[in-house]
This record gives sequence, structure tokens and C-alpha cells, in this order.
Amino acid sequence: MSVQRDPRTLLYASLLLVVLVVISTGNNYWLRLASNAALYVALASSWNIVGGFTGYPSFATAAFFGLGAYASAIAQTQGLSMPLAWAIAALIAALGAYALGLALLRLRGHYFAVGSLVVAEVLREVMAAGGEFTGGGMGLNLPLLQMPPQAQGQFFLGMFTMLAALSVLVSWIIERSRFGAGLRCIEQNEAAASMLGVNTTRYKSLALAISALLAGAAGALYANWINYIDPGDVFNVLLSVKPIVMALLGGVGTVAGPVIGAVGLVGLEEIVTRSFLDLTGVFFGLAVVVLVLFLPGGVVGLRWLKDRLAVREAA
Repeated sequence: MSVQRDPRTLLYASLLLVVLVVISTGNNYWLRLASNAALYVALASSWNIVGGFTGYPSFATAAFFGLGAYASAIAQTQGLSMPLAWAIAALIAALGAYALGLALLRLRGHYFAVGSLVVAEVLREVMAAGGEFTGGGMGLNLPLLQMPPQAQGQFFLGMFTMLAALSVLVSWIIERSRFGAGLRCIEQNEAAASMLGVNTTRYKSLALAISALLAGAAGALYANWINYIDPGDVFNVLLSVKPIVMALLGGVGTVAGPVIGAVGLVGLEEIVTRSFLDLTGVFFGLAVVVLVLFLPGGVVGLRWLKDRLAVREAA
């Protein structure tokens, strides 16, 4: 089985090579851009577990991202080490999502979408009203790492890349597991899945928890990356919207789709931001319209690529 016959292997190998080149050059601009792309690969892949495999249109990514960021920041201000704070933050996001899912995932369609969107807004208000413990509306400063700026950029690109790779690996494992088959059944026909013995509430809640674990870890990394967080930043609704658009661009419900979409859209966003700073929101709105009308299956759904993948599977 050659790499040439598997576009996905070529994609992952190429992206890893790019990361290694960027780390070796130490250019701060490219370190920042590559870190941002890796961050969104993780977020888009985490969203895809719920929105793609399960078919539930979640807007809760910002909630889990922000919760992870604040949990990690608060833990570090209380004296915990950075790695331990990251682990605790991811676990808190996952446990919170599982508990939330037991109630929220009883809703369907646009009711669930609205409910998941409200969660981020509630958490934003809670953190803003948290006083000295959360920093209130002024936010929190995190301890500075004792290393040069260039080394920090290289370190965080490595961390974000590992998280992105973990997110893709988790998606790949789920897609091929019995658990993933259950999620697919729910996505196709939840009532039928329940009749076949699938505990739909438990499956959906677990999917949401895994998604939140990855998003919470991303938030924890992000907090230390920029050394400062505030409610308006880490609970920004765009943190829920962007991963959805990225998954749509690459291909919802696939493992490679969110990767393609995240890398492509971060690059396009950088071009738009540098040229038309005030039009970023318009850009994402137009992107959704174009994707729905002209590319409903995403890049992975393009016929020539599907044919290549079919050849690979048949080999």
C-alpha cells in the first residue's frame, strides 16, 4: 500500500513536515499561524465527534474551550503546575459536558443547537461575575514561562500539534469502533438505534464528553499560549462557529475533513484579516452559504477524491 494511493496519509505527512520546518526556522509569524491552525484542527475534530458522527448541531465548543481555559488558569494561579492544570482542565470540561449532555441531549435539532449556544453565554456571565477568583471582566494573567519568546513559540506549536494529532487519532478510533457505529446509528435514525438496544442518551453524552475533553485541553493550552484570558475572548461565539465551518469545508462526519477544513480556512482567514480586517465575520457568513450551496459534502466529498479513497479501501 503506497502513500501515493492514500491521500490521507499524504495529507498528514505533509502537514507534519510543514510543522517541523516551521519549528526549525523559528519564525514567530509562522509559528503563530501554524499554532493557530493546529488549535483549530483540534477544535474542528472535537466538534465533528458530536456534530458529524452523531449528527447533533452543537454550538457548545466555545463553552468547553472557555471552561478549560479558566479551569487551567485558576489552577495555576492557585499554585498548581502547568501540566497538572492542563490535565485537570480537560477533565473538568469532560465531566461537565457529560453531566450537561444527560439533560441537554434530550433536545433535538435547532432546540439542541440553541441550548448548546446558551451554555457558553451562561459560563461567560458566571466568569465575568466571579470577582477576584476568576478575574471578573478584567480576566486573568497567567504565569510567564521562563524561556525566550522564540522557544515559547516552538514549544506551543509542538503542544498544539500533539493535541491536533490526538484529536485526529481519537476520531479515527471512534469511527472504527462499536461506539462509533452506535453514533452513526443515532445520526441515521435515533429511534431505530434505541430499538436496536443502543443507549442513545449515554452514547451521546459520552460523545459530548470526549469532544469537551479535547476542546477543554485546547482552551488550557491557549490560556498559557497568550498568557491572559478574559470571558469575552475564550467564550467568543466564533469559537463555536469556526469549527463548524471548518468541518463543513473539509467534510462533516469524516476524519480527514476537519483537518483539511481547519488548515484551509485558517489560511484564508489570515489573508482576509490582513487585507480586510473588519470583514472577518462577513467572510465566515459567506463561507457557510457557499459551502451549503456548492460544496455540501465538503472537500472530502468531491468525486475525484472519493474515487481515490475508494481505490485505497479496495486495495
